[in-house]
Amino acid sequence: MGQSLMYSFIAIMWVLILAGGGILVTAVSKISVQGYGEDLDFLIASAIKAAIALVLVVFWIVILTKLKNKIFQKQISA
Repeated sequence: MGQSLMYSFIAIMWVLILAGGGILVTAVSKISVQGYGEDLDFLIASAIKAAIALVLVVFWIVILTKLKNKIFQKQISA
């Protein structure tokens, strides 16, 4: 029972990693800013993309931490 929970945690971790990469590549990479000059447009768009990537990373870490706590809590009580 304990090993199956650990394997499910690893599987969910990989799903989140792949989903996050897919979201970043398909949605976030299309973000562009225009109207502030060529150099500033690139800088603003890059800052927006970096902020979105950081939010996604924090979101994935929170999900995985909650999932890990539930798995280990079940293993300790079993």
